[in-house]
Amino acid sequence: MTDISSPILRFGIVADPQYAGIAPHAALNRHYARSPAKLTEAIAVFNATELDFVMTLGDIIDRDWNSFDDILPVYATLHHKALFLLGNHDFAVALEHLGSVSERLGMPGRYYDFAIGKWRFIVLDGSDVSTFSTPADDPRTALAAERLSTLVAQGAINAQTWNGSLSEEQFRWLTGVMEKGQADGEAVLVLGHYPVFPANSHNMWDSARIVDLLTGFSCFRGYFCGHNHDGNFGEVDGRPFVTFKGMVDTESQNTFAIVSVFDDRIEIEGFGREVSRVLRTGA
Repeated sequence: MTDISSPILRFGIVADPQYAGIAPHAALNRHYARSPAKLTEAIAVFNATELDFVMTLGDIIDRDWNSFDDILPVYATLHHKALFLLGNHDFAVALEHLGSVSERLGMPGRYYDFAIGKWRFIVLDGSDVSTFSTPADDPRTALAAERLSTLVAQGAINAQTWNGSLSEEQFRWLTGVMEKGQADGEAVLVLGHYPVFPANSHNMWDSARIVDLLTGFSCFRGYFCGHNHDGNFGEVDGRPFVTFKGMVDTESQNTFAIVSVFDDRIEIEGFGREVSRVLRTGA
């Protein structure tokens, strides 16, 4: 019999460190150069407990390829596996580095999945079709301009250049992983940089079809993301969509979380500005 008082697995969450060795942005209350110290503080908490991994939900840097050289050594002090996904600011690098960001972060690809026991984690690349992540002559760049133009014409609040969307290839892949997870009796948690729910100016351009796809599967247990530094929360048919607060914000307040997964719930222990929650997963 499963001990419902003990988590099946636990992992750490960091959202939007957005490091750069530059002066703060006073209007946005972003203190880019403070993130290594905040990350060091978070890692001390992570290292003091048993975790399966620590996921950073994108925007490891704010800009410049060399910023990775400063922030990644901080992750090297982590006693657990450090996993990453891609945010919009991670592509704010010189053109010759655009195709190497996921490799620089040690990722198996721009999007991927992995399993721990009967839990499947899907890691999305919401910058796949965007105005900034591919060279000008890449077909995805033209498609991004078309998608953005359509949203602008519709007056959509998320018609913003700092957002992105999935390619048709990635959407088919996501559908296939969800179908296999359902068939194999897995519980599936999806991780991305961009929110998809509730409606917000930071949401992915193709949020509606992603929400429709995910909530169509009973194996879907929730969606975790960053990008909107204020954080957010919503539910669709009882399934949670959690946006974690951005580490780069404020001069001295930190924000990160430890997530404990149980058979019937997910518990988020928030540190600093992050909100603690108990999510009923519908399992």
